[in-house]
Amino acid sequence: MKPPQTPTSLRTPHTTPPRRRRADGRAGAAVLVAAALAGSLWAGAPTQAARAATAEGGGATGTTGTAPRRDPARLDLDTVTIVQLQARMAAGSLTSSELTRAYLERIERIDPTIHAVLRTDPTALSRAAASDARHRKGATLGPLDGIPVLIKDNVETKGQSSTAGSLALAGSPPASDAALVTRLLRAGAVILGKTNLSEWANFRAQKPTSGWSAVGGQTRNPYVLDRNPCGSSAGSGAALAASLAQVAIGTETDGSIVCPAGMNGVVGLKPTLGLVSGQGVVPISAEQDTAGPMARNVADVALTLAAMSERAPRGDGGPAAAPVGGGDLRGKRIGLWRLPVLGAEVDAVMTRTARRLRDAGAHVVEVTPPYQERLAALEFPALLSEFHRDIDAYLATRNGPHDLAQLIAFNRANPAEQSCFPGQELFEQALSAPPTTDPGYLAGRAELRDLSRRSIDETMAAHHLDAIAAPTNPPAWTTDCARGDNDVIPSSTPAAVAGYPSLSVPAGSVGELPVGVLLMAGAHQDASLLSLGAAVERQLHAWRAPRYLPTTGPGAAGR
Repeated sequence: MKPPQTPTSLRTPHTTPPRRRRADGRAGAAVLVAAALAGSLWAGAPTQAARAATAEGGGATGTTGTAPRRDPARLDLDTVTIVQLQARMAAGSLTSSELTRAYLERIERIDPTIHAVLRTDPTALSRAAASDARHRKGATLGPLDGIPVLIKDNVETKGQSSTAGSLALAGSPPASDAALVTRLLRAGAVILGKTNLSEWANFRAQKPTSGWSAVGGQTRNPYVLDRNPCGSSAGSGAALAASLAQVAIGTETDGSIVCPAGMNGVVGLKPTLGLVSGQGVVPISAEQDTAGPMARNVADVALTLAAMSERAPRGDGGPAAAPVGGGDLRGKRIGLWRLPVLGAEVDAVMTRTARRLRDAGAHVVEVTPPYQERLAALEFPALLSEFHRDIDAYLATRNGPHDLAQLIAFNRANPAEQSCFPGQELFEQALSAPPTTDPGYLAGRAELRDLSRRSIDETMAAHHLDAIAAPTNPPAWTTDCARGDNDVIPSSTPAAVAGYPSLSVPAGSVGELPVGVLLMAGAHQDASLLSLGAAVERQLHAWRAPRYLPTTGPGAAGR
């Protein structure tokens, strides 16, 4: 969740970053999407130019030098895709155990600099070994079999602390996995560990610091270490930028997948509401919460979505594979919502984005979705009521504080919970908010749902659009506990409130700092949006590896 206003102080970095298959019925949705997307979304993988740059020393640059990122199996972990990994495993030139060890070694070596991973999963190597056995037998479970995945720490994992970043939940591991984790495990994924997040998904204080939690401290942006990673899925985004896992799971109420994706230079999908189960995920609002996949390319996001979804993503009236084409932008109509409030440098990135899309044959028209001021006025009061209802129900299932009132008292009594920012104004406001049975609340949420959907539907219909595009994020602000976050990010709200899908793809940068382009479309258009996103990703080829700079000067030109 992006806070009403936005987050921390940083320690000096103390390390230098480096140096054919059978599928069963459980993987049916994944195989459908894999068959359709693996080829057409191959275009969404990082470009040959990016590969060449990394091979020539353009990989991770530490504060004292540069080293290409290669694992023991000679894989380029920055650019390798799930499709490539599965081809290597099928050919016997790579095992999941080797891949898992490579990522675990990277976490040990690099994560002390960025603080993105809270803990690794002690079962990771045994699950990788089980995947290797399936590969040897030709009995794999689908595209994610043997692929290492990091999970945000507000998603329950059996026997491991699942804390939402709060010490209040740190001593009570859940007894079962969240539904989405169960699905990933059934698909053969290797759970690598848990990522840090903004405590309580950034829904505690009026002026929080994104990426900070009492459990994990402050996550840093790998591109520039004194800059913020954004949003509550900060650890997932930063870990992917640093190539600490192949894919990661984030969660979003409004902006907390797509903003960390944009600000950390990776891809993130907020799926259609209900496509991924929320069971076992620490809530803010059942009306808006969803988990979603994040990765370094669109193809990996698509394959992960298929594995974690409760049902196959639908297209424009057909099965998941129906709308997927060859990644061609010719004839596509895209509405550009510029959002000049994000600044001239971000607007310049959007201008370059529009030019490149037009060069590829897309029709780009400028749009301004209506009702945005009203959505901004209505959303926060509704979330307060929903949070009180949903967090009380959730806390009743865990050891620790049993309701919001006890949680507020816990924070007041624990100095560590106040070590970055002391406030819990949102908790206090939620405690006194009208219940979700209140007529005023019901009217407000109904208006929110109607206007948010109309803001997208009417804009797309008026201009005959395939998607609306907008800047995902401003350049990352400096992290400062005393000030809090410095974000103004309105682009995520329409799709988040409507329950529609949105996808952030790297678009360029302002100096060293990545900027994403956010693509949004109507309900259940996840597969169509992924196909379009892959074509946009191929045309922009904006991904580049982070350099772990300690700081950066103002006013640097974007590329």
